[in-house]
Amino acid sequence: MMKFLKKEGEAMIQFQNEYIMVFQSALFQTTCTVVDAKDFVLVVDPNWLPHEIEEIKQYVAQIQGEKELYLLFTHGDFDHVIGYKAFPGAKVIASKGLKEHPNKAEKVGLIQQFYNENYIKIPYPIVFPEVDIVIEKDVQQLKIGGTAITFYLSPGHTHDGLFTLIEPEGIWIAGDYLSDFELPFIYDSAKAYEETLRKAEEILEKHNVSVLVPGHGHATTSKEEIKRRIHLAEDYLERLITAVKNEDSEAMDALEKEMAFPSNFTKNCHKDNVRIIRREYITE
Repeated sequence: MMKFLKKEGEAMIQFQNEYIMVFQSALFQTTCTVVDAKDFVLVVDPNWLPHEIEEIKQYVAQIQGEKELYLLFTHGDFDHVIGYKAFPGAKVIASKGLKEHPNKAEKVGLIQQFYNENYIKIPYPIVFPEVDIVIEKDVQQLKIGGTAITFYLSPGHTHDGLFTLIEPEGIWIAGDYLSDFELPFIYDSAKAYEETLRKAEEILEKHNVSVLVPGHGHATTSKEEIKRRIHLAEDYLERLITAVKNEDSEAMDALEKEMAFPSNFTKNCHKDNVRIIRREYITE
């Protein structure tokens, strides 16, 4: 792997080893992972700000050479697909749920809104990703040279999420799950989220994971830390589901206060969590 020389003042690089470079945006601690494999380069969720994406592009240009370039989108939230058109010619990997996303225009509109509200000149065309390689089921594999990439569907946060395992390097790209600080945000289904966490436990047992990269927060090389993160999410969901079932407003308020970086955003996410749990566990 070619060494990437950081310029003075750049602070995007959060983690690196022989195979991957994890960039972290200043916004929401959102990560972009670049995998430098023998036969290809894979860029995961390039984001957010134009100068941040430019730094990622410069690194990719340093390491790509004649290798084929792939883009992986862990799910279709606008902050994860915002850098799509910064890498023309790349083959796009995503779930069937993302390929057939019912709200593509809404996601494009949110990107446009983000740029406009922050007076940012739009650096690339705003387009929802067109998918070349569609992931439709658990344990679907893509083999490129000597590298096997195994995918698992991970609904719950959104309907179109993917877990990605890259072997033999032992890289687990988790999307918006298993953060070191961010509690579950449920936009799709609490029941599906619980099932995805059970799937995460099985993945940790089945695969030789050497590093886990969440969509927001810090990468970790510790299996004990991964287990802690799974338990953290499971415990939060269990307590919130119980509070909603019991209409325990005091417990629900206390759980809202457990969210890191409390804001109008986390307040609304908590309301969404409660609404979806109520829909699935009480009104169904």
